[in-house]
Amino acid sequence: MTKRRIEIGLLYSRSGSYSLISEACRSGALAAIAELNADPDLDLSFVPVERDPGGNADAYGTLCDEILSQTGARHVIGCVTSWSRKEVIPTLERHGATLWYAVPYEGWEASDHVVYTHACPNQHLLPLLDWVMPAHGRRAYLTGSNYIWGWEMNRLARERITQAGGEILGERYLPIGSRDVGRMVDEIRASRPDFVLNSLIGPSSYEFLAAYRDLGRADPDFAPSRRPVLSCNMTECELPALGTAAEGLVAAGPYFRGIDGWPGKGRFGSSHEAAAHVAVHELARLLAHRPGAELLPLSQLLAEAGGGIVDPETHHTVLPALIARVEGGAFRLVHRREAVAGDPYLTRTSQSPATPTLRVVS
Repeated sequence: MTKRRIEIGLLYSRSGSYSLISEACRSGALAAIAELNADPDLDLSFVPVERDPGGNADAYGTLCDEILSQTGARHVIGCVTSWSRKEVIPTLERHGATLWYAVPYEGWEASDHVVYTHACPNQHLLPLLDWVMPAHGRRAYLTGSNYIWGWEMNRLARERITQAGGEILGERYLPIGSRDVGRMVDEIRASRPDFVLNSLIGPSSYEFLAAYRDLGRADPDFAPSRRPVLSCNMTECELPALGTAAEGLVAAGPYFRGIDGWPGKGRFGSSHEAAAHVAVHELARLLAHRPGAELLPLSQLLAEAGGGIVDPETHHTVLPALIARVEGGAFRLVHRREAVAGDPYLTRTSQSPATPTLRVVS
């Protein structure tokens, strides 16, 4: 069979504050491309066109435009931060192109030019809070990197916790890449929350977790079993950077290594790798044996292909909500919710913290 060669973009930063996540996503995407290209029954082969923004959020739009202007690619697998994702959406709109986004995010978006293959808040944050409050208490301290992920995650957490009769004892943000966690730790030591929600990313998160480990060693009342740190974005790909500081960390996600429940096939190093891998496979399913389908708008592509994992209304996926704790350097399951459709505006549940006012955010 003569295979159609279809260029697809890969837009990941291989250096910078969140390079470990980028490398995990890139690894999953490239593995899927290799598998699909080796499949003799598939009438297409993917040709990756890579650009590396180097962790510079301002470079994403320019490099995405370069991919779409200088090659035949109309689908891009990429972006890690919500900042970078929002930077490329206007470029995607101009070119009629699609981004496949394989990282957990804060919701409140359903772009006609983005497919979201990782979890949103009804699949990570809300199940995590619903688990931790009965188990540990309702007095929380919120941390976050100073951009949309930190702001929105903490806003939703604040609303859910206060609705449950809880209290926010403190809320503090750091610039992306900052390691200045001392004031956060001092406030946590003084306020003694029942749990800490950590929405920091990259080195900021690594420094904070190391400092919290030291606090627990100095004061056993801050042992992870008593006052845990929670995360919705920490996966196995960052555990080597944390070492023993990861012990006791509780995280939510759709996949952890060795735990059943992920809808895609295969075993992966982390949920980032898994979500990028399934994105490429789903794209291949939509394009297979349909010459020219790669040029169709996303909505038409989904409508004509039918089935699959992507909700044609929201462009989110159905995922399980797993909660796991780091024990002995690996995540161990502590709670499971069965698969649920991504609900970016929290309109499909009676427990919605807020009423949506926007659909597409560029």
